[in-house]
Amino acid sequence: MPPSPSRGTRRTVSGLATALLALAGPLAAPALPAAAAAATGQVSTVTYTAAERAAAISYWTPARMKQVSRAVDLGPTGPLSKPWTGKAIPSIGRLFFVDSRGQDTWCTASAVTSGNRSVIMTAAHCARLGSSPVNTYSDIVFVPGYAKGKTPYGRYAVKATMTPRSWAQDTVNDVAAMVVATPANGKRLTDAVGAQKIAFGRPAGERVTAFGYPATTPQRGEELLYCAGTSQRAPENEQRVPCDLGGGASGGPWLAGFDSATGKGTVVSVNSHGNGDGGTPMYGPTLDKTARAVYDAAQRG
Repeated sequence: MPPSPSRGTRRTVSGLATALLALAGPLAAPALPAAAAAATGQVSTVTYTAAERAAAISYWTPARMKQVSRAVDLGPTGPLSKPWTGKAIPSIGRLFFVDSRGQDTWCTASAVTSGNRSVIMTAAHCARLGSSPVNTYSDIVFVPGYAKGKTPYGRYAVKATMTPRSWAQDTVNDVAAMVVATPANGKRLTDAVGAQKIAFGRPAGERVTAFGYPATTPQRGEELLYCAGTSQRAPENEQRVPCDLGGGASGGPWLAGFDSATGKGTVVSVNSHGNGDGGTPMYGPTLDKTARAVYDAAQRG
């Protein structure tokens, strides 16, 4: 369970609301009365205005990022989770946001190839509460290459989130694509940090490397960790891999064909949930036609 929220800030600081666990039921009140939400076909979209994006960047200062890291401890890092000590991977980063309870928290996301050069992939539960169409999240900021308080490639405010309608309505298909805004006088995301390839419809059975920023000790979200293993088919259109990354790693990419020399691979799933905090195995959604529709909506955004 996450620790109790601290008091005295604009929004309470707490741990990871989802923590790679089964999600709770819907809350009574929406978190984003100002956000524009729409659903078309298989995809539910939430957009954020320029003013909301500017507020998100102002909110997520380096000090606040460190503060939310200190506020949660999910126990010891598991034996399968290793700190990434190879070539820096700027396309993977922390995704900070305020959840539907008004609590500061984070997930993991990765920049992927896209037509608009501005798409990141993560888990749907990092964008909105499942089975609750009104409970979307706010102040979402992607920090590529985050490492021990450093933001070497800046901060990118999210201007739109795309999730399956099945997630908003029934907590099915835990995958999301997000479009980030290009900073003033800056580069588009993947021009600045590079991109991972992405593939759809890949069957289980590949060796994958799963990355994330878990809130386990001693890293507490400040370092990129990884697990590696062969994926297996799982029920309910999911795959699983031997991995004990804890809460905060949600949304981190599963990279097939990962090359440690280049830091590149192909996203074939994302961290969704484990058997409790840091439980093994890790489950991730199969990137099927629904995931493709979500991605396509984002790269057109």
